[in-house]
Formats: sequence, C-alpha cells, structure tokens
Amino acid sequence: MTHHPDLRALLRDSLLVGDGAMSTYLYQQGIPVGMTAEELSLSRPDWIEEVHRQYVEAGARLIETNTYGANRERLSRYSLEGKVSRINRESVAIARRAAEGKAYVAGAVGSINAGRVSRWSPAEYRDLYEEQATALLYGGVDGIILETFFDLEELLLALEVIRPLTDLPILAQLTMLEVGRTRDGHTLTKAFAELQKQGVDGVGLNCRVGPLQMERALEKTVVPDGLILTAFPNAGRLGGSDGEYQYESTPEYFGNRAKVLREQGVHLIGGCCGTTPEHIRKVAEALHGLPPAPRVNPKLPEEEVVALPLEVRSRPTVVEQVRRGTTVIVEFDPPKDLDIQGFLQGAEALHRAGADAITLADNSMATPRMSNMALASILKSRLRVEPLVHITCRDRNLLGQQSHLMGLHALDIDQILVVTGDPTRIGDLPGASSIYDINSFDLIRMVKRLNEGISFSGKPLRQQGRFVVGAAFNPHVSRIEAAIRRLEKKVEAGADFVMTQPVYDVETLQLVHETTRHIPIPIFIGVMPLTGHRNALFLHNELPGVKIPETVMEQMRGLKGPEGRKTGVKLAGELLDEAVSLFNGIYLITPFHYWEMTAELTRSIRKKGKARPIATVERS
Repeated sequence: MTHHPDLRALLRDSLLVGDGAMSTYLYQQGIPVGMTAEELSLSRPDWIEEVHRQYVEAGARLIETNTYGANRERLSRYSLEGKVSRINRESVAIARRAAEGKAYVAGAVGSINAGRVSRWSPAEYRDLYEEQATALLYGGVDGIILETFFDLEELLLALEVIRPLTDLPILAQLTMLEVGRTRDGHTLTKAFAELQKQGVDGVGLNCRVGPLQMERALEKTVVPDGLILTAFPNAGRLGGSDGEYQYESTPEYFGNRAKVLREQGVHLIGGCCGTTPEHIRKVAEALHGLPPAPRVNPKLPEEEVVALPLEVRSRPTVVEQVRRGTTVIVEFDPPKDLDIQGFLQGAEALHRAGADAITLADNSMATPRMSNMALASILKSRLRVEPLVHITCRDRNLLGQQSHLMGLHALDIDQILVVTGDPTRIGDLPGASSIYDINSFDLIRMVKRLNEGISFSGKPLRQQGRFVVGAAFNPHVSRIEAAIRRLEKKVEAGADFVMTQPVYDVETLQLVHETTRHIPIPIFIGVMPLTGHRNALFLHNELPGVKIPETVMEQMRGLKGPEGRKTGVKLAGELLDEAVSLFNGIYLITPFHYWEMTAELTRSIRKKGKARPIATVERS
C-alpha cells in the first residue's frame, strides 16, 4: 500500500480510520508504567507488532509507528540517545510487517517539549526533529504525523524543519489545554491558518481531551480550504479510583462520537490515550460505508482587539521610587509560630523608621513559617505598610503557583521576588517534597504573561496582572561572569528589579556595581547586620551564597549578645555609607527578628539625607 492509492489523495477524498493508543494500551497489558515504550521496538518487537496487528484487525487503515518519543532528548533520559536512528527505523519495519499491506504507516513525531513549561532551544530542537524525521523517512513511511503539540510555535518549527525533507503528506495535530486554544494563546482558527502557510497537508487535534470537547472546539474553528482534518481524541478524561487510573469512555460511546466527528468534516479518525483495539473496532463499524462529510465552517465575528482593564496603581512601586532616589526595602521574615503580635510590632517600627517596603520570605531555609501572603495582607490593611512577598519555585506546582498569584492580585499585593527556594531536605521537614515544576527564569516569564492577560495555560484572562517582579542575584561565586549571565537571563525573562544576597565588604560592593553597570533595571544591594561571632562563622562556613571577609570576621571575634549586635550594626552602617554612594536601592535583611537592628540602620540612612535626584547617580 506504499504506492497505490496515494495516501494524500485518499485522505482528501475518503474517510479513513486511524489506530489507537500504544503506550497506555501496553500499560494495560502489564508493561510497567515509566518504562519507555519506544525502546520495546528493539527489546520486544513482537509486543509492538502484536499491538499494531490488533489495530489493523480492528479496522484501522492507518497506523502510527511506535516513535512518539523517539527523539534524542527523550531517549537520553533512558541512556538511549545513541539509538535514535535505529529505534525509528526498526519501528517502521515492525509497523510494515503488522500492516500486511492492509494499512498505511505514518511516522509519528511527538512534541519534544510536550506538556512541560516552554524553556526550549529552537536551534537544538531543529537538530532533534531533523534527526528523527530523517530516520523515519529512511525507514519507508507513507507520511508523517506531528502530534501532541501544546504550542503552535514548536509545531511550526518542527514543520519548518521536516517539510523540506520530503514530499510525503504531513499531518499536524495540536493538543488543547483549553477548548479552542493552544497553550501559547492562539485560537485554533489562527493556528490552522499558520500551519497551512508552512505547507502542511492536514491539521487536527489529539490527546488530552475526549471526542466531545474536540467536537466543541471544531464547531468554533475555521479550517482553511484544502486541508485534511484529523481527530484522535482520548477515551475521555483520566480518572482515579481505589488507587487505579483509567479512562472512562466506553468503546460504544467512542464509536458513536466518531460519527459526529465525521459530520464536522473530519477525514481521519483514530484514538489517543486510553483507547484500545475495541475502541477502534467500534469506530470502524460506525463509519463503515460512509463517505466523508463536507466541512462547514462557522461564521465567526471579526476578532476585536480588546484592551484588557489594567488598574492604575495609586502608590509608587519600589522600581519607581528607586529611580527618584534612595529606596530601602527591609526583609522581616514571617514567624515560625501562630502568634503574630511581635511580628506586627516589628513591622510597624520598620515602617516608622522609613522603610519603603517590607519584604517577607517564603518559608526561608525550607522551614515552615506563617503564610507570607496572609501577613502581607495584614500589613497592607492594618498598618498601611507596603509588602513585597517572595515566591519560591519549591512549594507549589504550576496549578498552585497560578492560584497563589491570582490570590495576591485579588489582595492588591503586586510586588514580588521570585526565588528558587532552598530544598526541603535541609529544613524542619526533610521528608517533604520539593516541587520545582519550573525554575526561576520560567516563573518570571509566566508572571509577566499574567501581566499581558494570559494564564499559564495560554487562556486569556479578563484582566491584566500588574505584578512588579524581582529577581535574586548572588555575587558570592567563584566566577562572577557566570552569575552575571544568569542575571542577564532573568532580565530577558522580564525581571523588573534585582535583590542581591547580603554583602559584607566594600570590595564586593564595588564588584557588584562594576559588573552590573549594563543591567538596565534597578539593583537593591543586600546588607544584613551580623549578630555575633558565631553568626558570622555560620554564615561564612555553612550557609550557601554568603561569604564574609576575614577583616569583618576579626572584628566580630568573640562577640555575642547585645555587644555583638551593636558591633554588627556599626559595621553594617559603615558599609551602607559606601553602598548608598553606588546604589539607589538598599535591601536590609533583618537577622533573627532583631528588627531593632534594621530599624536603626534605616533611620541612619534617612537621617543622612541620601535621597537625591537620579540624574546625579551613575546607576540605579
């Protein structure tokens, strides 16, 4: 069937049944979850051939090779990166044997980024797609199916790479997080039009949702004339019961919905996750003898450019303040207790001393503390204190992160500092999980998307966020150039200002000033007064990211209690005299809730009258 009839012509003029799931069906047969199905094309080709054969016997007239994840990036997770070409070629051969001339064989190329947060390299992905597609074409496929692409941008890149390699038909399938839209915010109407421009033969949807939601999406989508329309829905949504996970759609239901998909003008109908040969059998029975239905596009109103409401801030941000003169942010961590009276007392004192904002860490040192969101709201409502909350990547998955940010927006708390967060194993609850769905670069980008009125999933929001996003910078590294490159990436991601780890000597102040001259956003230089000799020893020797010079260590030697704190304030004050001549942004860090220390330093800065027009300062 590799020569006649032509697959492209057949898809345009006929109704064709595709196959169903490979990996989830293998898992149902007892293959351990987490094992890579693609490797089985080498170690157990008989298993893969049997699955293909079952789909052909069920009525599939187009089957996909077992190569969805057979790219170098994914295979490297299993130390199989050296077998990319072999796995793809062998998978084509297995599918050919199973098809026995009754079905076409399409080479499956899955999204490399898949459902992960976008942090991919276009140049790298080009090479990965070319390597896999070349192997599939060499193996002798009848066409290529690009499937499970959450982002139009990545799908267009894959098509741009693969289209010049072959004249065979290429089908491109997107996956929806929200009905009718890609994750990167494009409507299916726009996405399908862009794909047509890149020379695709067919467009469609696969995975994540069941047939009903695919129908809903297609009802609201304009499919360009001349494109083949495909649909490979899941067997409904994945659900769990008694520790087992399963898909709910029965084969009978799946077959019935296939007839409705045909009425939408779909020419190729198969199945994705959770579907089995029995699901495909019911699809084949339901569609037997039916011709394809013409595609009738909906009449959509012209898309209007709507300016989303953006509330005007009634108070200046720390970024606006620092451009006018010296601005002081004081860190005062939430308590580890349920009693907040001492915290409120200290916060009020810091505010009276002249702090422009009080910043609250997010379970610093992986130790449970009261919610900084709750305390920030109390500071704002009761004391009229401007809060700046830290947000770690550690404690919340993507779902929780967006929910948390939406809550901050509702509370009118819009100044944040994005940090990675210390791993939980170093804290009070070492058995707790560290999430890290994303890194700090990704989180900064995603917060800025909220400011554009776009959710993490790409869904448009009814209002824009107004977050002012800070990034952390650690100058205490062996290679400052590497740290600067990381900082530059955070600026590229959208950071509005920078807060550094505490420094303890003039040399480091000057180093930070010189190496960040080109950074176009304000730098808040960190200063944390020492409380005694043991505190200095701990920070220098046991806390990552902090280094204390020997001269400072010598002055603190043997000091503790009130005397240690007094000397710590004195040394910090001397350092601040130099800091305010180099930076408009000062970030004071309160040690051990000794707010009296940072209050005294704040008053000292204010008494010295350091605020001045930005024009007289080299950088902010």
